Amino acid sequence: MSPRKAPALHGTDLTLRDHLVATAARLIAERGTAGLTVRAIAREAGVADGVLYNHFADKEELLALAVRAHIRAVGQGMGELPRPGHGPVRENLRAHIAYGLAFHKAVLPAFAGLIGRPKVLDAFTASGVPGEDWRDQLHGYLRAEVELGRLAPDARVDAAVAMIVGVCHETVLTGLLYDASAPQDLPVEFVDDLVSAVLDGIGQARA
Repeated sequence: MSPRKAPALHGTDLTLRDHLVATAARLIAERGTAGLTVRAIAREAGVADGVLYNHFADKEELLALAVRAHIRAVGQGMGELPRPGHGPVRENLRAHIAYGLAFHKAVLPAFAGLIGRPKVLDAFTASGVPGEDWRDQLHGYLRAEVELGRLAPDARVDAAVAMIVGVCHETVLTGLLYDASAPQDLPVEFVDDLVSAVLDGIGQARA
């Protein structure tokens, strides 16, 4: 005889563990992580508070898995990134920058409530799959273009990735941490300059 299904799961194919992660991820998408408690998650999930500890080592594990689920959901809703070998590299980089900026605007607020909670952040990092994060995808795209001969064989891929990701971080974090009125979009001219700096260099003056 199979075990009885919890009332909160009636009409679903989810396990209770998956239901709790999905519930916490939805709350994070709606409210962020600041002030999110085990009690709030349990109430929203329709279970007793103590049930969570039957399925997770601690609340940090649940929060880390929920943030990861939230980020995956954001990525799945943003469409496809350019494929190596298809379309001009400059246009593909512009598309990556637009994607990265929109992605950071959607996910970085979820981390605002986790500052000072290294255990959650460590568990979040451990829950990832290599190659799934946008930074990894950008790196993979550029490396593939090198292998296809559309970028120079000695292209500084790591530095280029750091430049692009850093711009997206700075643009969004400035608004989150310092100035809520700061624009979180990049002017077209700036994106063009960034792409040119990545592909052509900063342009050292000749002696």
